[in-house]
Amino acid sequence: MTTALTLSGSIRQGSYNRLLQQHVGRKLEETGVTVNAIELGDFAMPIFNEDLEPDEVPEAAAQLAALWRSHDIIFIASPEYNGGVPPLLVNTITWLSRQKPSVFRHAVFGIGGVSSGKYGTIFSLSHLRDSLSKVGALVVPTLLGIGPAEEVLDERGNPTEPAIIRKVEQIVHELTHFSRG
Repeated sequence: MTTALTLSGSIRQGSYNRLLQQHVGRKLEETGVTVNAIELGDFAMPIFNEDLEPDEVPEAAAQLAALWRSHDIIFIASPEYNGGVPPLLVNTITWLSRQKPSVFRHAVFGIGGVSSGKYGTIFSLSHLRDSLSKVGALVVPTLLGIGPAEEVLDERGNPTEPAIIRKVEQIVHELTHFSRG
């Protein structure tokens, strides 16, 4: 059975990215994938600092690393902050990159994001793809940038625009058909 871990780089109540996380999770489930949706806020980790290693590595980093290693697919819904990846997600990836064995070399990764702007997080998704690729992640080609949120999503977070619906279908197809071999 194929398994997917979904998460959002936003812990804000009412986050569009949490809605995207849930939407993609539902679409993955429709293909027969078992989905485990997590909240990064449940894994408290201080700002990464090498001085904390090796004696003060947060237990949450090891717990989260074990979760990432145990899934075939990881989908990250990320907001864009000032054209970049949000600090919560940067810190999470940094802590996880220090865990052994690598948490990035097993799963296939998909990334997407929602914003209120017309560019739909595409700048931060490019940065996120670069960062994930540099630590060994296989990121599927489709970047799921969605915006402006108020115009293209319904109240449940489902896309209403045909082009976005097709992009969601495309990323789900890629996530379920790509393999680390």
